[in-house]
Formats: sequence, structure tokens, C-alpha cells
Amino acid sequence: MAKGAGKLTNDWPPGSAIKMSMLFLIVPVVFLASAVAVPAAEEPGIIKGSDQFEFVYRVKLPEIKGDARVWLPLAKTDAFQTVTEEELSIPMKWEKVQDRDYANDICVLYPLPADSGKTIELRYHVVRKEKAAYPATGADAARYLRPEKLVPVNETFKTLALKAVAEKSDDLERAKALYDHVMGRMRYDKSGTGWGRGDALYACDARTGNCTDFHAYFIALARSIGIPARFAIGATIPANKNEGTIDGYHCWAEFLADGRWVPVDISEGWKNPELADYYFGHNPANRFELTKGRDLVVDPEPASGPINFLAYPLLEMNGEIVKPETTFMFRRIGA
Repeated sequence: MAKGAGKLTNDWPPGSAIKMSMLFLIVPVVFLASAVAVPAAEEPGIIKGSDQFEFVYRVKLPEIKGDARVWLPLAKTDAFQTVTEEELSIPMKWEKVQDRDYANDICVLYPLPADSGKTIELRYHVVRKEKAAYPATGADAARYLRPEKLVPVNETFKTLALKAVAEKSDDLERAKALYDHVMGRMRYDKSGTGWGRGDALYACDARTGNCTDFHAYFIALARSIGIPARFAIGATIPANKNEGTIDGYHCWAEFLADGRWVPVDISEGWKNPELADYYFGHNPANRFELTKGRDLVVDPEPASGPINFLAYPLLEMNGEIVKPETTFMFRRIGA
């Protein structure tokens, strides 16, 4: 475990400080020192090839009264992103742990009343590659067929999925039919209550929601007909500017077909119909992944139980969830 004192943002449902961004404008080709970011012609928000940026994750604590703990994600390197921790400024007691099932790195903080109002800042240097279908090596496919608290596998989803994939032969074609079904059935809409929890039943009934709801519904449909599918969350790095704040988290999904994990981003496909074919099978380079999976089991465990998903910090004070002020910022390198 790592402990230290040191420095290091929100798409909360209604009442949050941060709202999710919609469309991004086209920008010229940007040549970076060690990577090439290519905004595709007439494709808003898309950088192909590679992107390189500094990412800042900042949290300001509220007044701390009584017993408090905070869980926040620590980004890590994988096959599609190289992450270097430039600075971890965490001016209080903390430790680094991993969740049980997905090996996400998580920072657990133990703030005291004297830490009220303090700022935690995590600063990363990131080189990110565009993601397309990639080989599934050592993946436990059965894990990604099991239900989760808000992503059940039941006859309702099975019936809807079987109707959507009628006459489709292989899993790639069936997944594309499910992708089209979700885009046709749902509407990106963050009005009212219930959205933003990644609740597949809510998404199925309300037919609205944000990225978590779109992808929870897709994952439930896929698993219900035997297609392994999984969830990841992080942020979209704006393509129309080279620095500034980021309007909230973003999430996506992957499904397993023919021995390969295939990325999909259905909510972005819905918002950008001209990119719907691209988002079936790709994530652009201007992405940053924070964690994978749902129902994260962590020791120490929150009083609220397994963590639904982890992008913004989870702060519990005296057993109640409190939403701290959270900000994501970025600066593109070499631009």
C-alpha cells in the first residue's frame, strides 16, 4: 500500500456543478512531439491515431464533520493509454488499494475536520491511442455474462434482445443489431430524476438517460443473449480546444465477439448520427480511462456497499454520501 501527503472533477444528476458536453467543433490537424492527433474531417469531436495531454483531477473537500472517507480513482497504464503521475497532491492520510474484481487502482482518503476545504489534485501525463477491436487475452468471459445490481439479466431483456437480433447469425452482427436497437429506442436526455446511475431497467422503461444508461441497457441486452459485455468510464478530451475544463465524465462499453473485444459508444453515436458507424468498433484517441467495471468491491468498503462505478470521488461522512466539488481539466501537449 502507498501512503502519503501530497495534490491532484462532475456529471452528477440534477444539482451538479458539471454538465456533460455535447458536440465538439472541428479543429485542424495537430502534430505532437511523440504522437499525432488527427481530428477527422467533418467529424466533430474525433481525434484519430494518437493524442497526448495533461489531465488534472481536482477535488475540494467540504466541511468535514465526524467520520469521513473518500474513494477516488487512480488512472493507470494499459494497452491504449500510457499514464505517468506528474503530481499527487493529497494533503491528508491516504492509502492506495485495488478493487477485488477489476484491479482498478483506488485512493482511499481519511480526512479529519482539520482537512475541511482542502484541495486534492492528481495530475497526469497521458498518451492515448485510438481503440479498435483487439484480442481478448486471458479474459474471463463468464464474468462479463453475470448480472450486476443495476444491470440485471432477465427475460425482459432477453425478449427485447432476441427480437432485435432476429435473423442475425454471429455475435458481431447480433451486437450491431443491439447497438442499432439502443440508438433507436433511447434518447439522450438528462431531465427529471433517475438518470445517470447506469440503471438498465430505468433506461429500458424511460428510454432516456446519459451515457451510463445507454451502455447499461446495451450490456444487459448483450448478456441476456450470451454476448459478454463490460463497462469502462473516464472522460472525453475536447477536440475543439487545447486546454480548459472538461464537462463531466464519459463512459462506454465493449463486447466480446470472435475472440476480440469490440468498443462501442452508443450515446456519442446517438448525438452524432454521422459517426454512428465509427462508434460501433472504435473509441477515438481523445479519451482517458479512469476505471473499469461496476459494483466495485473495495477494502475498506463504503457503508453504501460496492461502488456502482467510480469516476467522481465517493465521499461518505457519518455513513451518508456527500458530493464534493470536483473538476476535470486538461492541456493538450505539443499543440
